[in-house]
Amino acid sequence: MWAYHTTPQSTTKETPFNLVYGSDAMILVEIQENSPRFQNFVVKESNEERKVNLDLLNEVREEAKIKAEALKMRVEYKYGSKLRPRQFQVADLVMRKAHPYQLENKLSPKWIGPFRITEALENGAYRLEKLEVARFLALGMRPT
Repeated sequence: MWAYHTTPQSTTKETPFNLVYGSDAMILVEIQENSPRFQNFVVKESNEERKVNLDLLNEVREEAKIKAEALKMRVEYKYGSKLRPRQFQVADLVMRKAHPYQLENKLSPKWIGPFRITEALENGAYRLEKLEVARFLALGMRPT
């Protein structure tokens, strides 16, 4: 937990500890090994810097929020650029992805069907009609 809270995160470039408390945490190794940061510690200067850090904390949090939103937009753009929108027509034959509760075991087919599109609705939704397997074979296709 301590390692997570004291490591800068890739989205915000800040440590979670810094975003909550307004300053960087000093890890135990720095105290035990007398690191330069520990040796140069002055209480009066530290208190003044702490007050300044607390005054700037809201700005640091806002900046971290902006960075996280920018990363979210970059990921969304990257995902959207690889997405190929598909349009189906009425009477097209399609298969539908099975819900987890429809799978008997891990070797079960991941797609169910066949279905015929009877109506195209808004936003890429379709009304489907389930076809009988014998009828599907008559069309020259293999059922799953």
